[in-house]
Amino acid sequence: MLKWVHHSPLPKNHVTVVTTTQPSAKKGDKEVNAQQNVTQKTTHDQNQSDMLDVCTRKRFGGSDPRVATCRGKLQNRRSKLNQEINKELRLRAGAENLFKATTNRKLKETVALELSFVNSNLQLLKEQLAELNSSVELYQNADSEEPVMPMIPLGLKETKDIDFREPFKDFILEHYSEDGSHYEEAIADLMDTRQAMRTPTRDTPGIALLLRYYNQLYFIERRFFPPDRSLGIYFEWFDSLTGVPSCQRTVAFEKASVLFNAGALYTQLGARQDRRTARGLDQAVDSFLRAAGTFRYIHENFTNAPSMDLGPEMLEMLVQLMLAQARECLFEKLELQSRDSRDIDISLDLAQEAAQVAAVYADVHSLISREPVRDYVPESWVSLILVKREHHLAMAHKHCAVGLLERPVSEMRVETRLVLEHIQESDGKTQIDTTVPKDEQERKLLSRAHLREAQILHEESQRLQRMCRELKGKQALARVLKRAQDATFEEYNRVGDEDDFRELLDPPHILASTKFQLSLTHPDFGQHGVDDLFRSLGPVAIFSAKRHWTAPRLVQLQRGPGGEGFGFSVRGDAPVIVAAVDHNSLADLGGMKEGDFIVSIGDKDVKWASHDQVVRLIKQCGDSISLKLVTPMDRNYLKKPVKSNRHDKGSVSASSSSGVSSGQPSPAGSVTTAHVARRLPWNPFKKSGSQRDSRDLTFDNVILR
Repeated sequence: MLKWVHHSPLPKNHVTVVTTTQPSAKKGDKEVNAQQNVTQKTTHDQNQSDMLDVCTRKRFGGSDPRVATCRGKLQNRRSKLNQEINKELRLRAGAENLFKATTNRKLKETVALELSFVNSNLQLLKEQLAELNSSVELYQNADSEEPVMPMIPLGLKETKDIDFREPFKDFILEHYSEDGSHYEEAIADLMDTRQAMRTPTRDTPGIALLLRYYNQLYFIERRFFPPDRSLGIYFEWFDSLTGVPSCQRTVAFEKASVLFNAGALYTQLGARQDRRTARGLDQAVDSFLRAAGTFRYIHENFTNAPSMDLGPEMLEMLVQLMLAQARECLFEKLELQSRDSRDIDISLDLAQEAAQVAAVYADVHSLISREPVRDYVPESWVSLILVKREHHLAMAHKHCAVGLLERPVSEMRVETRLVLEHIQESDGKTQIDTTVPKDEQERKLLSRAHLREAQILHEESQRLQRMCRELKGKQALARVLKRAQDATFEEYNRVGDEDDFRELLDPPHILASTKFQLSLTHPDFGQHGVDDLFRSLGPVAIFSAKRHWTAPRLVQLQRGPGGEGFGFSVRGDAPVIVAAVDHNSLADLGGMKEGDFIVSIGDKDVKWASHDQVVRLIKQCGDSISLKLVTPMDRNYLKKPVKSNRHDKGSVSASSSSGVSSGQPSPAGSVTTAHVARRLPWNPFKKSGSQRDSRDLTFDNVILR
């Protein structure tokens, strides 16, 4: 947990005034005082900015980047490397363009030389970034004295600041015909939330912050990003592993990147758990399953991503990797629970679970070895996956041998014999044909063969660790592998030391099987509901960037002493729609049209008002009424969906809805209530198949272009 630092460090632009000449008494004192005032003001402004940034992060849940944790330092170094890689990429692009454009031979040679230097710098920077991505020990649980097998976490994607103020205010004025200055506070809240989202804390509130910002993007995308043009806002994110920047104007890229960071944060939460306890293992399994569900959600809902870490091959590999790590935690929990009672049945269960973990890591290795993933991920990841595969295969043979040594053949149950026959598969002439021992000699022979195979696999896992440059220095991993090898060697010595040439034969294979059924946990957006920051613009289903309507116009109606009506009727709510306008009535002469939206009555905004509220306001106006109306340009909202049920009370025609009419007043008065559309619960991420509003709200996922 990152802690807040309440004091501000010395700013970088702090100026120290040094005078080298002796000024005159009055004039010199004034100059020095002026310089000191400037210095103090600069320091004060910087401190105020720092404190404002800290307050912002406290309010919205982000962490203070100045807190010097190992994880924070690692992320800061990754951010700096991203910036340097971006700079070198721009230099290379400019040099390549110059090389293609010039015809001067000498200039081409000079540019080619510069290109070689730039490419060398890029390679060095990418190697440094790969080394940072291999620093998995910084994400592990640091409180554990007993070493545990390290997990593979992901670092967060970095992004640049975005200033939404001017584009949003201009769009509000142009599209919604409202003063954008009234929404400065909402825009500031959005920018503060995004700034805090860039440095989330490594805990549940950090995940909640990312998902709240993701939910807010649902409204932002529909309010301010029309499909036919760009506002000049571009979202730039750096690849989490290579640092290569990608830039797009679609909000879908922003949403996918935020979800990727949520999944990466889940991997860090899983890696930091104390896996020596059952509770820590349960939390680690939950975190890895949530990470896998998040990556699967990105894979299913966002396509054609510009960065490699959001590509389908990479996401599928990450899903399987997180599932493998969750299964590894389940195996460790089973080992922890059976530490005090290791009878033959429990040992055989452990053998099958360990073989299952080795099998899933073999599948992950096949995915990570394919193009283009193979050249993208750090080499240490590939080596660690191979190490875990060999290690858990060794554990499978070891537990099978321990189970055989626990009980004599005469005391084995029939069920145990069936399990032994099922989990061991013998194929090949060089392998031992015995899977169920018939006597004590075969039992000892079979157990020694399994232990010998476990020793070979332990040695192979240690060799793979030593062969990888990044893993070679991981002392915790080396201790875990050595401890497992020593435990197997002790079991081997317990069997006896008589020589037998049959020990050279390979034991039967351990068939992989598991009793745990894993299911992915997709992001639960509903738990992190947010309020629309720009709610006062109106319901997002109507007042969105893709809808078009005329500029608001003011209609003022004044009834005469004869008591004639205004001549229009209304229906619906949020916003209320003009259902019908009588010919040659006051409303008709005043310019009202069927299908107009009533956005305000007098000085009261009614875009969110219900039908009853609007009717009540109209009745309170008496003989004089002032309405502000807008006319939709791209859709006729009077057309109701065709329903097969003829007795559906929700389908009310304009002629049957009485509202404010100009003819004979209705029995209930001059205003009656028409159809009120049934509201749906707030769930903007519900998939197809759910009921839709009559306004045809679209909840489709945006495709990255």
